[in-house]
Amino acid sequence: MNLKQLEVFIKVAESGSFSKGAEAAFITQSTVSQHISALESEFGLKLLDRTGKGALPTEGGKILLERARKLVEYAREIPVALARFKGIEEAELTIAGSSIPGEYMIPAALPLLISRFPGVTIVLLQGDSRDVLGKLLAEEIEFGVVGGRFEEESLVFTPLAQDELVLIAPAGHRWARMSGITKEELLAESFVLRETGSGTGRAVSKALRQAGIDPAILKVAVHLGSNEAVKRAVMAGIGVSYVSALSVQRELEQGALIQVPVADVEIKREFFLVERRGRELSPAAVAFKEIMMEIYAEASLKGGA
Repeated sequence: MNLKQLEVFIKVAESGSFSKGAEAAFITQSTVSQHISALESEFGLKLLDRTGKGALPTEGGKILLERARKLVEYAREIPVALARFKGIEEAELTIAGSSIPGEYMIPAALPLLISRFPGVTIVLLQGDSRDVLGKLLAEEIEFGVVGGRFEEESLVFTPLAQDELVLIAPAGHRWARMSGITKEELLAESFVLRETGSGTGRAVSKALRQAGIDPAILKVAVHLGSNEAVKRAVMAGIGVSYVSALSVQRELEQGALIQVPVADVEIKREFFLVERRGRELSPAAVAFKEIMMEIYAEASLKGGA
């Protein structure tokens, strides 16, 4: 069965005549007969009753006619939809971000994308960095934004922006009266940390090792699955934590949390746009990627996103 056969069948059934169907399809009557015979052979059913007055659909033919009309209609819409897609006039873009990109960076870029391309619908998924890469490898998304580069040959990591991870403590903590603390004072506190697999957790562990601190000796009170949960736990006095400076600006301004410098410990990490190697992005994905690069290249020049 192919689309041409269905189109010919529709014309014959609607006109009630092989000759009129052939005329409407701009083919010979013998070619029409071949198309109808092919359909009847494939389905094992008689689809048209040939009478002296013409050709009428059988009961099986009526079932085919109803569905064939829908198929042909959808097929005719395909070139129009693809033409719109090529012009980014009508498209759906599915992307994903790890915690900070998904909660802060990507949403900040959405207004610009929507203003430039109002026909694009965005589906934004979230997870930790490994979740995002898994979705990318499974081809569930077109690209992702994660905190850190991973060893995966089938993926391409493009640097996007830098982030600083800052140590936070609850308002009223004894550290609030200090201009900074030592590494020894840091180790004396209980910690609230992100779950295994998060980019934040990987960046903190790496920076502490570089500062001569073994992350394994931290006193961890709890592991939590989101930045919001971490901040609430710190505000409740469960422990201190390292979080992205992007995620804690409001709480610092409101005085709900304090930021505490640690001597000889500075934690920065880079965010990356990630896509599958050798796979062409859709026009909508290319447009959004360019907008993300535009926004965060400017932010980085001002001292980090």
